[in-house]
Amino acid sequence: MTTVETHPADTADLGIHDPLAESFPPSLQGRLLFWIAVAFSIYQIATAAHLLNLNSQIQRAVHLGFLLLLGFPLLTLLRGGARPLQIAAWIMGLIGVGIAAYQWIEYVPLMMRAGDINGIDTVIGISTLVAVFAAAWVVMGPALPVVAGIFLIYALFGQYFPGAMQTRGYALEQVVEQMSFGTEGIYGTPLYVSATYIFLFILFGAFLEKAGMIKLFTDVSLGMVGHKMGGAAKVSVVSSGLMGTISGSGVANVVTTGQFTIPLMKSFGYRAAFAGGVEATASMGGQIMPPVMGAVAFIMAETLGVAYVEVVRAAIVPAILYFASAFWMVHLEAGRRELRGMAKDELPSASRALREGWYLILPLAVLVFLLFSGFTPLYAGAVGLALTIMLILGASLMLGMPNNVIRAIFWIGLGLIVGYLLNNRQEVLLWAMVGLLLALSVFHNGGRATIWQVIESLAEGAKTALPVGVACALVGVIIGTMTLTGAANTFGIFIVSVGQNSLLLSLILTMITCIVLGMGIPTIPNYIITSSIAAPALLELGVPLIVSHMFVFYFGILADLTPPVALACFAAAPIARESGFKISLEAIKVAAAGFVIPYMAVYTPALMLQPGGPLADAMGLPLAVAYIVLKCTISIGLWGTAVVGWMGHRLNLFERVLAIVAAFTLIAALPMTDEIGFALTVLVVALIWWRGRK
Repeated sequence: MTTVETHPADTADLGIHDPLAESFPPSLQGRLLFWIAVAFSIYQIATAAHLLNLNSQIQRAVHLGFLLLLGFPLLTLLRGGARPLQIAAWIMGLIGVGIAAYQWIEYVPLMMRAGDINGIDTVIGISTLVAVFAAAWVVMGPALPVVAGIFLIYALFGQYFPGAMQTRGYALEQVVEQMSFGTEGIYGTPLYVSATYIFLFILFGAFLEKAGMIKLFTDVSLGMVGHKMGGAAKVSVVSSGLMGTISGSGVANVVTTGQFTIPLMKSFGYRAAFAGGVEATASMGGQIMPPVMGAVAFIMAETLGVAYVEVVRAAIVPAILYFASAFWMVHLEAGRRELRGMAKDELPSASRALREGWYLILPLAVLVFLLFSGFTPLYAGAVGLALTIMLILGASLMLGMPNNVIRAIFWIGLGLIVGYLLNNRQEVLLWAMVGLLLALSVFHNGGRATIWQVIESLAEGAKTALPVGVACALVGVIIGTMTLTGAANTFGIFIVSVGQNSLLLSLILTMITCIVLGMGIPTIPNYIITSSIAAPALLELGVPLIVSHMFVFYFGILADLTPPVALACFAAAPIARESGFKISLEAIKVAAAGFVIPYMAVYTPALMLQPGGPLADAMGLPLAVAYIVLKCTISIGLWGTAVVGWMGHRLNLFERVLAIVAAFTLIAALPMTDEIGFALTVLVVALIWWRGRK
């Protein structure tokens, strides 16, 4: 079996480079930033575990202060900035600390001055805006700052805009107060969610990765499907889907699992563009796969005021269909190119991998159980993180025990104590247990190495959280502008006016908005912006609330697969050694189900397990769910067959066109289209079967 090596240095023109993927530099600055990142994570754990109780506004301000203090110097250092740039970066970071300190010290006086801020407040507020815009530019590039800048200009000079966009005009102090103080702007819901749920779940993922979860997922995937036809690509789909359950970051998923899966696919005969497209599609799918869902699930639940489990319920069927579609596409491509699976005796055993690494699944299982039992994401995330650290430390301590009996007693005892603490909601004592295990590890040779692994995980988690946290801060400017000026209402009226004549046209317009905004903007801010603008309009047109939010969320994700920007595809490009644009064209084909499912859910909410719609009214929700899933599955099957042009044998043009027509008639929610679609499906299957006999 051959392998394909990649040389990012030789292919820099083909993809994007994420400096945050690198480790902390070994220099003095690098070590200082490393410990700042560790302090950031400890602060977040302390607030989540209620070891440190702060007012919500202060908690958000300190979170932002850490983001700025870590973000500016770290990115400048990782990009090799000159000494003057590094000094400027540290100054900007210290300004961030000053902003946080001002919000903390002046918290009560600021409340008393609400609506009438003074000159110092205005200077601090403008400094906050400048620092957040600059941090977003440094961390993520110009796309989001440019969009947010347009909104800020509108807030300041809206009185000069034409027609329906004209505002009454707002004073500088009013705009600054809206954006930089209170909870309507930078310190709004997105930053709150970043300072609580999102950071915690990113940290949770970082610890699981350090503990060996990537290896476990890869070994299980290889053992399950590696020997099947096209097994290399199927491994990519399964492992990326599993990784998505803990990370939920599409681009991070590409550069993590893609380092292994893309060369593996190429070595077994898959085209480079197709291999990159499969990995990008599967990795982006991680953001719609519960339980984490790229952390958008938590923002959506907070925004809608519904239980987290309701968001998961709406996402689960579309997520399964999305990955089933990707799996089907790689199966057909393998059949067309006669790509066989890997030799079974060369593959790891899935059952053995689970037997050896079962304990890694426990924190994830407890996390999911707590979330589905109605506990808050903050509590579930804190418990899951504590259990992960306990397992890492406990596994190290266990190695120093003399025999299996004592090891069993240790694990059983630890499990009983943890069970008792969880049953009695003793979260503080749970973290005290973590502290006790850390103390015991100090006196154990392997334990000291494990403590260092825990510290590194804390630093890595904080580094990974930088882009999300900064994006959540800046997107507050956009939300602040919309609440101040009523811009969302203006756009919503336009969508509704279009939708009165054609709901489909409104949906297409919303889709285009999501994809255009998503070009270069991370999924979380894209969802927040589009859900604020378009989702209320779709609700007014009769689309169920959670379905309208899922609609904009899906297309925000698919923007990372859509040319010309396609960030996930360009992240795969240097690994695949292929053009990011070519990879994105393949990714769109593989991810076709992702473009179709949101439309089907709008017309038939049963696809997202939601009541309502003529189908559910006519036959009841359970039967409606079964029927729409059947239709969707057949459509996916037909689409894959037509695009790849293979189904046991190569298909001719007539068969492929007929399959596409059958797929689209099943998708269309018009009178008689289902009947026509099923009839055409029977015809396609019969024709393929008849030709296959010859």
